[in-house]
Amino acid sequence: MEEAGAPPAPRPAPGAEASAGAETAVVPSILKFGGKTLEGQSFDAASLAGKPTVLWFWAPWCATCFGQAASVADMQRAHGDKVNLLGIAGLGKLDEMKQFVAEGDVGNVKHLNDASGVVWKKFGIVEQSVYLILDKDGKVLNKSWLDSMEFEGKVAELAK
Repeated sequence: MEEAGAPPAPRPAPGAEASAGAETAVVPSILKFGGKTLEGQSFDAASLAGKPTVLWFWAPWCATCFGQAASVADMQRAHGDKVNLLGIAGLGKLDEMKQFVAEGDVGNVKHLNDASGVVWKKFGIVEQSVYLILDKDGKVLNKSWLDSMEFEGKVAELAK
């Protein structure tokens, strides 16, 4: 039983094994958000718990973001089994976001439609392109723009 005024106990990630001996991922508060993917499917960020995670905040008209797409797609292919990568698209319309993903060849990464800016506001993002990098426990390791070499190095380090 929780004490009055105490924060709620962390909950296991959806789909986490609850059998004896199986580890369950604790969902840190930073991963308590959701939304719709660009395909219109519901998404719960709690599903990212237990693995290092990169949130990539981008806009469909951003040339810098478009230049980063290749590195993001490469890191998904190379380390997607050990590191979560999630694009969070804002500051544009859905059709523009879908076009960006197709032309940037970054469809192997899941992307949220954050046209309303709810997720951007949650994380205090006020410009694109920003990488928010979290360790497996949800601790913020980086919140800034990174060039491709820095980004790829940080993701490779997370995957170790």
